[in-house]
Amino acid sequence: MTGAETARVRGLVKEFGDRRVLDGLDLTVRRGEFTALLGRSGSGKSTLLRVLSGMDTDIQGESTVDGQVSMAFQQPRLLPWRRVWRNITLGVETGDARGVAERALAEVRLTERADAWPRTLSGGEAQRVSLARALVREPDLLLLDEPFGSLDALTRLAMHRLVTQLWERHRPAVLLVTHDVDEALALADRVLVLEGGRIAAEHLVSAPRPRSIAQLSELRAHVLSDLGVNDHEAA
Repeated sequence: MTGAETARVRGLVKEFGDRRVLDGLDLTVRRGEFTALLGRSGSGKSTLLRVLSGMDTDIQGESTVDGQVSMAFQQPRLLPWRRVWRNITLGVETGDARGVAERALAEVRLTERADAWPRTLSGGEAQRVSLARALVREPDLLLLDEPFGSLDALTRLAMHRLVTQLWERHRPAVLLVTHDVDEALALADRVLVLEGGRIAAEHLVSAPRPRSIAQLSELRAHVLSDLGVNDHEAA
């Protein structure tokens, strides 16, 4: 299912003033692997994604990515003065920007919104545009920084299905940051827990997709325990 390394982090240290957020962190993400990263607020999850994306280079240690990187954020970050299709191809060098954008929109089932202004999109539509913008760059590593956190429950489930389908079609390595244990278990092949600036636990998820959380109750309890949460507290 997975092959060579797409991303490699060794001894990563990141400090903000006198606060060390990442403390000698080691991580490998392999080609085609879907990995979820959990951790308490402030544990450094988003910081790690910024390092892997190249947005933060003020670090100690090693961080390398083999290939193209794209990132989708919790907020879609669409430019309100550009129509949807122009948002998708911003910064992409191509002689057929409109065609490229329309093909990406077709993948996220939004072809009819190509000429829409971002302010007219629903939350789910805007997040799908954000995904199309990330995928149009044909990334080897797709970084997802809590992209479903602001969506309602039903829209979030629809986005889970869409992301799974897109991943199965394109097979980039994916690193998803989330606070939602059930979301991590539903989507990922591997679930990591970040604590104390390092990977504190790793769990492999072998159940076939689509998954029922009821199938994964024992694994869910282990992950919650790693996060310092008992089952009765999470209920």
